[in-house]
Amino acid sequence: MRYYPINLDIAGRDCVVVGGGAVAERKVETLLDAGAAVTVISPQLTPVLAHLAANSTICWQQRVWQVGDLSACFLAICATNDEAVNAAAAAEARQAGALVNVVDTPALCDFTLPALVSRSDLLITVSTGGASPILARRIREQIEQLYGDDFGNYLAELAAVREQMKHCLATPADREQFWRTALDAAAIELVHQGKVGEAKEKIRSAVSGTWTQS
Repeated sequence: MRYYPINLDIAGRDCVVVGGGAVAERKVETLLDAGAAVTVISPQLTPVLAHLAANSTICWQQRVWQVGDLSACFLAICATNDEAVNAAAAAEARQAGALVNVVDTPALCDFTLPALVSRSDLLITVSTGGASPILARRIREQIEQLYGDDFGNYLAELAAVREQMKHCLATPADREQFWRTALDAAAIELVHQGKVGEAKEKIRSAVSGTWTQS
């Protein structure tokens, strides 16, 4: 396993995207979804990025990358169509201690960006380590069909129950046993079938039984 899988909290962190084309647009949208403070450095922008800049959703530096642009960011994505610029910008960012991704050049990356499926707080990612982004995309499309929006709704219920169980069940072993019983394959299948109410009721019944026993 070449990469160590990790989820980063980048809310409010300074993230810079060098480039303003279609690829950069996708990277910016994902960063914004995670709450990052995004700066884009590019002479031109796609219509979507231009709209985000006009609304002050992103900060736009309307020029090519210059030395010093990446000296203070937390994360940098280099997405221009000039390999030399990408490499130079990446080197500066890494020297400054930032995490770096260079589009289509895994050898210059500290991290790669997986294909992802987001259902509220449920985040499922697929990575091929940069070997085949199209395969990751195809697998993501299959996962999207398996896990619909109902799973985000169901997860909110699980989060609330988890807090209850922290107070009701004293040991990790007890909590593990509870979840093995309450969150079994049948419960997941109910959500797959769109029967979220029944799946939630199954959890509530398990909670009621636990409180009764305690």
